[in-house]
Amino acid sequence: MKPIAESELILNPDGSVYHIHLLPEQLADNVIVVGDQGRVETVSAHFDTIDFKIQNREFVTHTGNYNGKKITVLSTGIGTDNIDIVLNELDALVNIDLQTRTINPIKRSLNIVRIGTSGALQENIPVDSFVASSHGMGLDGLLNYYAGLDLCDEPAIAEAFMKHAGWQKGLPYPYVVKASQKLLSQIAHDQLQGITATAPGFYGPQGRQLRLAPALPDLNEKLGSFTHENLRITNFEMETSALYGLGKLLGHDCVTLCAIVANRVARQYSKDYKTAIDNLISLVLERLTVQN
Repeated sequence: MKPIAESELILNPDGSVYHIHLLPEQLADNVIVVGDQGRVETVSAHFDTIDFKIQNREFVTHTGNYNGKKITVLSTGIGTDNIDIVLNELDALVNIDLQTRTINPIKRSLNIVRIGTSGALQENIPVDSFVASSHGMGLDGLLNYYAGLDLCDEPAIAEAFMKHAGWQKGLPYPYVVKASQKLLSQIAHDQLQGITATAPGFYGPQGRQLRLAPALPDLNEKLGSFTHENLRITNFEMETSALYGLGKLLGHDCVTLCAIVANRVARQYSKDYKTAIDNLISLVLERLTVQN
């Protein structure tokens, strides 16, 4: 097998992968990803032990033990572009021999759970509640750059949404990817579930207006009123579609759970979202590390 070129798989002088600065032995099979680098310490504070810490740019990693299981928490930063970096480099750690730069014949699958914050798009979803993403709907375009989108996409949902929203020709083609059914059942079986829309930005792409008017001023209304075979779009954030798409293509199990910090329809914002996040962290850790 031809080795992967140094320009494509970039390694640091210590042999770690370029951006997240990890070596294979520093990564657990159970991985929690968070956007905010400060939230890594909030998660690892729950660990029984912390055995390893490292930071490079916005990528902070703590690996330790919880309930007798090795677990890693890693910050991705904001956006699907950062998810592109993190998912590819996590996969490289477990499925590429970094010394020979060749793909391992036997693939390893990670359990990756995103703990995030999000804005609800349905009026009846209260702030400080939790929403699990049954699907990620990407308005960001990232997966269109990868071969194999047809292997993970749910085109009927995407086409129905574009028709419903009057999707403009110059916007990225939306894609829709399901969560890992294994992790959804294990961690979020009793949580509210729905489609999570993933935007490539926080202001215009999510219908917010400061000095610049969004091209789709009614985007939130179109998202909130969309239904397809009893599925509704529950919330808006900036990472899930890429996590689900890349995870599915690379063979990893991925699920997102978000604490609702704002309701975009009711125009409400949480008065104590840190407590809600901490409760969500506890729930995820307990269920992710349950002994089978």
